[in-house]
This record gives sequence, structure tokens and C-alpha cells, in this order.
Amino acid sequence: MSKGEEFSNRWGIILASLGMAIGAGNLWRFPRLAGQYGGSFIVLWILFLFVWSIPLLLAEFSIGKKYRSGVIGSFGQLAGPKLTWMGFFITVCTLGIAFYYSVVTAWSLEYLGVSIGNLYDKLVNDVSLTDRLVEDPNYLNAQWDSFANESLQTVILYILVILIGVFVVSRGVKKGLEVANRVLIPSLFILLIVVAIAALSMEDGVRGVEYMFAINWDDFSNATIWLEALSQSAWSTGAGWGLMITISSYSRSKEDVTLNTFIGAFGNNTASILAGVAILPAVFALASTEQEAINHLQSGSQALTFTIIPRLFATIPGGAVMSVVFFLALTLAAFSSFLPMLELFKTNIVNLDLKRGTILALMLVVFAVFGLPSAYSLDFFSNQDWVWGLGLIVSGMFIAIATSLHDPIKFKSDLIDLDSEFKVSNAYFKYAIYFNVVMAVFLIYWWMSQGYSANPWFTDTGAWNWKDVYSNASIVTQWGSVIVVGLLLNKWLYHKFCANTN
Repeated sequence: MSKGEEFSNRWGIILASLGMAIGAGNLWRFPRLAGQYGGSFIVLWILFLFVWSIPLLLAEFSIGKKYRSGVIGSFGQLAGPKLTWMGFFITVCTLGIAFYYSVVTAWSLEYLGVSIGNLYDKLVNDVSLTDRLVEDPNYLNAQWDSFANESLQTVILYILVILIGVFVVSRGVKKGLEVANRVLIPSLFILLIVVAIAALSMEDGVRGVEYMFAINWDDFSNATIWLEALSQSAWSTGAGWGLMITISSYSRSKEDVTLNTFIGAFGNNTASILAGVAILPAVFALASTEQEAINHLQSGSQALTFTIIPRLFATIPGGAVMSVVFFLALTLAAFSSFLPMLELFKTNIVNLDLKRGTILALMLVVFAVFGLPSAYSLDFFSNQDWVWGLGLIVSGMFIAIATSLHDPIKFKSDLIDLDSEFKVSNAYFKYAIYFNVVMAVFLIYWWMSQGYSANPWFTDTGAWNWKDVYSNASIVTQWGSVIVVGLLLNKWLYHKFCANTN
């Protein structure tokens, strides 16, 4: 990391913020959750944008802009020597997501290759995807199963994604992140609009939009929807990840914290809505009955984007070409979100005084080793999404705690409002920060009390059920291990990452 390096202008950091937020979370995760829970989920998701994500993003942006260090160093300087371990947890939580998120990027690249192959077959051999689906209606589902489970090809592409990512990050923020995002983000928005129009123009496509925004009031008593809405808002906007701390550490000294935060937050939610409008109508248009469409959406399949979009394009003129462009945009969007995760890792370990080549090699090895299980096993992937997706709520709570200890009004005055022409009210920021600490504790407790595994804590034989994909024991084991390590290393972390930063 070059300590003096900055984005060239406001658009550089805005596009980097959008690149961090807009990615596979919008096109892969959001449609899946909106499909499961419909309008009830979307209402809560929008609510949490204002209650949870925007206040935390304001705090993160200003922390990175003020202290200009990695997450551990910046958080430790704000929270003090006794709480540096919280910055360590935030870092590990985000890396836990990054290890499996890069697999989604590999899947996107895989489907880009498939789309190119389908286009070639259409042009050269006059064999379309529609022909294959006529022969085998389960063709796309079988294809997904082959990619998501024990696939050597997926593992190889996963390693390739890491290699490319490390190369881009090695070029710095101006020649790497900034240049990449100038191409990636505009192209993604254009493609989402095109796909949404195509989906809505299909027969029964509008029914997908009606389903997407229909509210079932009984859903609000379901803890899962509240937690999924909060985690998706955090997951998609980047709130609680520490990524905004990382990005804003490269901001110009007079950058408007509030304006940049709101542009990034609303840009992200717009992309998510566009993705939902593109995919959910396609599900209804392609299903034989409305109930079949609803059953498919409520299954919560990880494969929704990867099976529905190809089927959608197979039914429209020029669809083979559009499929290539869509999966190219999805790959680039997922990749644009992966880059700040690599940057987060780099900005933290730069404090270890390692040589540049050693840092890059360490990035490659760590991501390759810890992400490999998710690339090979969909069950492991699902477990990591379960554990660290919920872990973002803990990370956000830690940021809210540090901000609260600093006094939210003083924090806002000294760090947020200093260079902001557009300002939110003191009361809004203050009470949102305090409320988020309480809400995080309550929602995590509520989530744990539901029990989403047949044996949430112990197996039938009485053993600690930490290996179960969706058990509470798995969550507590992984969170607890990170917290214990952070507490044990707390003094060393502060000395190494915070004491010598000024």
C-alpha cells in the first residue's frame, strides 16, 4: 500500500464504492432472497438501509478518511488499545466472506464460458440452448450441479480469479481499482436495464414483479426474514465489512463523506431492484404454472441466477449474444467487489513490514488455501455464507460500539461533517448508532433461538454439532475462535497496527 496514494477525483472513489457494493450480492444473492420472501423482505431491506447500513457506512467512510490505515489500525486508533480485537474480528469476518465470494466470481466466469460456447454452437452448428432444453429439460440444473460440487474446473477458475485479482490490486488504486471500475460499473447498469426490459416483455413477466413487491404481513413475525433483510443490506452495501474504511483511506482530504455514502448506498439498492426485476419475472414467465414459479423462488436456490438467466435468453431473439454480455457483466461486477476485499487484506498486512513481493505472494496463498473448500464443496460454501453473512451483524455492532464510545454527536461533528456539504441530522445518526448496538444483540439472539438445524447445538449422541452446515454450534465455534484469538493477540495487534501509525 502506498501511504500517499489517493483516488484522482470524486468519481474515482464513488465508482470504487459502487464497485465494492454492486456485484454478485445484487445479481446472485438479492434475487434469491426476494424470491423467497417477496415484498415483506424488500420493505425490511429498505428499512435497514436507513437504520443500519447508511449510519455504519458514514462511520466507516469517516474512520478510513481520518486514520488512513487498514481496518485493524484505523479501528484500533478510534476504539483504543483494549478494543483492537474488534477490528481483528471485522477483518477476519470480511475475509471469511471473501474466500467464498471469490467462488461466485469463478462461477460467473464459468457461465461466461458456457454462454460463449452456446453462442458458438448456435452460429456454427445451428444448435441452440433451446434445442438442448427440449432434449433434456433438466439440462441447466444438471450443469449447475456439475459446477458447484467437486468440480476441478471450478477450482482452477477460482485460482485464476485470485491471480487476476492480486495482479490488479498490485497496480495500486489509480491504475488498478479506479481504472477497472470506470468500465465495470456503467456497463453493469446498462446490462441490468436491458435484461429487465427483456424479462418484463415476456408473457406473465409482470406477475413476477407483482410477486416481488407483494407484502404478507404474517412474515414480519418470522425472525429469518428480519435477519436476512439486515444481512442482505449489510452484505450488499458493504456496511460492517470494513471495506469502506479501506477504500476511504485513499480518499482526498476534503472528500464529502455524506454525499459519497448516499450515492453508493442508493446506487447499490437500485442495482439490486433492477436485478430482481430482471430475474423474478423470468421465473414466472418460464414456469408452467404460477405455483411452480413460487415454489422455485421459495426454494432459496443458490443457482437461481445461473439457471434462470440462460433459460430467459434462450427464449428471445439474439438471446445467445445477450447471455454472453450478461455473464460478462456479472463476472466483472463480482470481480469489482472482490478487488476491495483483496485490498483490505493488503492494507492490513502492510503493517507487518513485509516486502511487496512477499505481500502479494501471501495474498495469493491465503486466498487459495482458505477459499478452496468452498470452491470444491457447495455445503462448505453454504456454511461460510451462513456463518460470516450473519457475522456482518457482529462486525456492524462493533463499529457502532466504537462510534458510541467516541460519542456519536462528537464523532459526526469531527469526522463526518467536517468536509460534508450535505449533512444528516444529529438525532438520526446518534439514535441509529445506539439503536444498532441493541438491535444487533436482539436479532442475533432471536436468530439463534429459532434453530435452523435439526440439531442446532448438539447431535443426537450429545456431541457438539459444529460440523452441521446450518447449526448454531457452527456459528459459535467459528466466531468464538476468532474472538479468542483476537483477545489473545489484542496487545500485539494494537502495538503493531496502531501505536506507530501516526
